[in-house]
Amino acid sequence: MKKFDKDKIKNSLSIEQVFDLVSELGGEPVMNNGYFISETICHNHAGDGSHKLYYYDNTKLFRCYTECEPPTFDIFQLVCKVKNLAQEYKVRYDETGKEIFREWGLYDAVQFVAVYYGFEAENEKFFQKRIELQDWEFLNKYEANNLEKQRQIVDLHIYDDKILKYLPRPRLKDWEDEGISPQSLAAANICYDPHANGIIIPHYNIDNQLVGIRIRTLIKEQEKYGKYKPAILNGKMYNHPLGFNLYNLNNSKNNIQTFKRVFVFESEKSCLKYSSYFGSNMDLSVAICGSALNNYQVSLLLSLGVKEIIIALDKQYQKVGDEEWKRWVQKYYQIHNKFGKEVQISYMFDFDKYLDYKDSPIDKDKNTFLWLYKNRVVIN
Repeated sequence: MKKFDKDKIKNSLSIEQVFDLVSELGGEPVMNNGYFISETICHNHAGDGSHKLYYYDNTKLFRCYTECEPPTFDIFQLVCKVKNLAQEYKVRYDETGKEIFREWGLYDAVQFVAVYYGFEAENEKFFQKRIELQDWEFLNKYEANNLEKQRQIVDLHIYDDKILKYLPRPRLKDWEDEGISPQSLAAANICYDPHANGIIIPHYNIDNQLVGIRIRTLIKEQEKYGKYKPAILNGKMYNHPLGFNLYNLNNSKNNIQTFKRVFVFESEKSCLKYSSYFGSNMDLSVAICGSALNNYQVSLLLSLGVKEIIIALDKQYQKVGDEEWKRWVQKYYQIHNKFGKEVQISYMFDFDKYLDYKDSPIDKDKNTFLWLYKNRVVIN
């Protein structure tokens, strides 16, 4: 089993990363200076609690100001609370292959957060090397079976997508004005929820099974809780861990297999723009719905024979050389150090102010995107 340093993980997480995870858990957080406030998902189901759960970046701890005892806890304890409240029991297998269900514990939460954000296990390479030196067939079979069981756990929650059939599909003029074609919207099964006044974005796994649904609110007052959040339809929340999937891979996987390359964007809209610009038969895009690319996602791409991963994340710096720029460059070096030995990785940088702050490389127009692509950076 993989071993992770939980304190190292906890202390390295930025407030934005914790904010994203709490949002995915249904907390509807609101960012402030050095802290954020969330619904009390620690002891209430998402949507049932008040905003009295605080996260403080200086201590890396949550504080619940209502019913929790103890009132202070970390990200791993929060994951346990939320998962156990929702009765999302962990699945394990005994020696006969029988499924065993149990509540989430600290070990499970550490594994979940580590994989979600792409942390490497301690001594992982050492143990891999030892197994390679010992050419025992039964160990290889055990490892293969164990990986398959982990994959089954990841893919455990599959939703029936017939609920989408009853939602309207009106023209989304604002999105079309940005360059997203009606054909791309239809191919992605984009819908509209008139009750919540938001755009419904279904998420499918690589096998085209519905694993989650996000909603993009069209209510300005709601944007302070996050523009994107898990959708609630007929009282059911369709949330899923974004780190265990790649948006649009169900549509682009055949093209990715053919061309052996992939564009990794942050948002779903970037994938929709890409397919609108270049057509579904040339779609090479996926989205990680954040800025953290992890081991599980890279393994999905490598399983398709990818030779080059093109990182096309949003521009998170005002100008070349500022503090945000330095942090962004360091982030790319971390990606390179982690995956650069497995696959060629290139990066789309805006050195010449073609993009505005927080723009995706594809946000301006097709020609700007192509220029950034042709001038992408490779770290040696």
